[in-house]
Amino acid sequence: MDTLISISEIKYRWLQKEVSLPKVISRGSKHKMVKLIQEWLCYHGFKTGIDQDFGPATQKLVKKFQEASKLPVTGDVDENTFQFLTTPLLKSLTPIDNVFQSFGEAVEAYAIKHLDLHPIEIGGQNMGPWVRLYMQGYEGKDFPWCAGFVSFVMRQVEDITGFSKPVKGSWSCDSLAAQGREAGIFVSEQDIKQDRILRDDLDPVCIFLCRRTSTDWTHTGFAIKLDEEVFDTIEGNTNDEGHREGYEACQRVRAYKKKDFIKLT
Repeated sequence: MDTLISISEIKYRWLQKEVSLPKVISRGSKHKMVKLIQEWLCYHGFKTGIDQDFGPATQKLVKKFQEASKLPVTGDVDENTFQFLTTPLLKSLTPIDNVFQSFGEAVEAYAIKHLDLHPIEIGGQNMGPWVRLYMQGYEGKDFPWCAGFVSFVMRQVEDITGFSKPVKGSWSCDSLAAQGREAGIFVSEQDIKQDRILRDDLDPVCIFLCRRTSTDWTHTGFAIKLDEEVFDTIEGNTNDEGHREGYEACQRVRAYKKKDFIKLT
């Protein structure tokens, strides 16, 4: 296993319970950690119900996961097995070994790092460990996480690199837009159409906002590689169709129509 961030190095208090195993979890347990174990089994392709009940199905899948990971096949989840289960989360928190020249350059690198780990909802709408990562421990229907994804990556970059993020961040697209305007770094679709702001001013990465009205934005993510007609994105809580209530972080291509932006560099 590659060198990962240690639990003691994780700065975010809401994540301590996500990566710390208080005791060995075995068949028959109804401990709250069973839910996390079942979620991570599902993430790794060992599909089981998420019911916080360590029954025979969960035990069998734990054994399959241990066998695939070349671990002792016991059917019990000890600290070593749990670390293997949660390795993707630990990877997402492990600093990139690179020196960045700007906040935007670092944001792009860390956003790609998260993307490569395929954050996905597990157990229902806006549910699972990835949602809790981006939403400070919260999950459920009331916690769409696209803005949380953007805000966490910016916070992570600030904490690791020392660059200051230009906006505070928020779980609300409308609040992100308001913060961008207050900071003087909000760029409207009309600004780009009328060449008041050049696309080069938004590179290497910026925040995009899907606009419903002049005061209402419904989805957000990072925009990279801005071309004349379209731009690439890295965004959370979406899917291949680009819906605002999706189930994963993914990369898409979007047009400028009904899009506004926040500069990061």
